Amino acid sequence: MSIVSNISWPWNDRRGRLSALKLAVFIGLFLPGGVLAVQWANGDLMPRPLNAVIHGTGLWGIRFLMISLVLTPLRQGLAWPSLILVRRMVGVAAFAYIATHFMLFVGDQAFDLGLVVAEIVKRFYLLLGFIALLGLSALAATSTDGMVRRLGPARWRALHRLVYGIAILGIVHYFMQSKVDPGQATVVAGLYLWAMARRRLTSLGLTRLPLMVVVAALGAALAEASFFWALRGVDPLLVLASNLDVGYGPRPALIAGLIVVAVEIAALIRRALKPGRAARPGRDAPRPDGSRPAESVP
Repeated sequence: MSIVSNISWPWNDRRGRLSALKLAVFIGLFLPGGVLAVQWANGDLMPRPLNAVIHGTGLWGIRFLMISLVLTPLRQGLAWPSLILVRRMVGVAAFAYIATHFMLFVGDQAFDLGLVVAEIVKRFYLLLGFIALLGLSALAATSTDGMVRRLGPARWRALHRLVYGIAILGIVHYFMQSKVDPGQATVVAGLYLWAMARRRLTSLGLTRLPLMVVVAALGAALAEASFFWALRGVDPLLVLASNLDVGYGPRPALIAGLIVVAVEIAALIRRALKPGRAARPGRDAPRPDGSRPAESVP
């Protein structure tokens, strides 16, 4: 038997067969990095190409981190069990992009570690980002099947629940880094709150749709108002009221709400068409002996 035949390729399912979903996601995870590399090589990121790539890798890191958290409620809502197969892959990609983001930042400081430490200590948003990176490093290092067996299911699950706090640190870092326009960070905050609520509320039926929309939209608006109040002293009521004004285009809270509307309606339609395929909560938890593959964070 050849060595190649024994390799567990990331695009194969648990039976070793090619998974079209995993292959598509695997390729998709490389695309943002590839686009940034091509833009950098072509000189499209001037006048500060390194700075643009630093922000780009960080942005995609937080996006993939949010996607990894959203996959569980999507799996349950859309009754699409196969989504669990790509969660570990997306989580590891989030770590890879954020680690690259940090290493490029170190490179931007001429690899002067003393200067890097000084910057992290001096700037609170850098400190939050660095703590999030350390947490993701621990999760990435323990995301393998072997580590599930070594740690034991209970300790492994307890460790990987840290991802929820890590995500909050990442979102706050994103807000503070955004400075002028925290629009995308606001949308991410709203979707994070929706994902957390969706994991807890799995049996509300039709009443879930308006509730989840309110959670995402209002949560995003409150996050934006908190940002402007904490960092700039802007009256939170003025920021909340601005979300009702779409004269300059849809506000971030509205965008978060519309995304959730689309997802929740898709979930209702899929369940109506295939009522017998509801995903089972807890299906992705490791077995007592730790033998089932751990597909990233819980």
